[in-house]
Amino acid sequence: MSPRKSDSRERMVLSAAALLREYGAGATSIDRVLAHSGAPRGSVYHHFPGGRAQLIDEAVALAGDFIGGLIAAGTRTDDPLEAIDAFFRLWRERLVDSDFRAGCPIVAVAVETNDDAPHLARSAARVFAAWREALADLLVRHGLPEERAGRLAAFIIAAVEGAVIMCRAERSTTPLDAAAAEIHDILVHALPDRPQPGQEHQ
Repeated sequence: MSPRKSDSRERMVLSAAALLREYGAGATSIDRVLAHSGAPRGSVYHHFPGGRAQLIDEAVALAGDFIGGLIAAGTRTDDPLEAIDAFFRLWRERLVDSDFRAGCPIVAVAVETNDDAPHLARSAARVFAAWREALADLLVRHGLPEERAGRLAAFIIAAVEGAVIMCRAERSTTPLDAAAAEIHDILVHALPDRPQPGQEHQ
């Protein structure tokens, strides 16, 4: 029987993801992760021989997989609008619950210069690509051409991430609510198998 995955390792990766959301990549140090997770210092290079860069890379993958799983679950619905509305609601809840302190850990890595670990930006790019692909697949299944679905998927991700940044700065959900409403309206008109506004009861 293989040994159980270390609790301290899991705690450190979860803590790194949480710290990335709140403080960004530059401030997510080994010391801060240890303090947040309560893991013993001696476990750092045992579990992460690549040091801080490996730890952050795994935190990015964890956060990306978590959100990606939520997107994938949403894409199994029969109503693509509800799936995308739920994606916006998820971010709204995270902002409100964290008092506008928690952003996206993938953005935190993507926007900072990591000359000592350039692979982190590539990791963030892979996460964004996976999210776009999942959303594009949803839109294609509901009748959009692949090219249009890909553009709209990229637009949705960009709108969410940009709005989250604005919400944190303004300490208000207004930018995210506006983006959600506008994208909802765009999709109502773009999806060919949905009734157009005013036609629902005809």
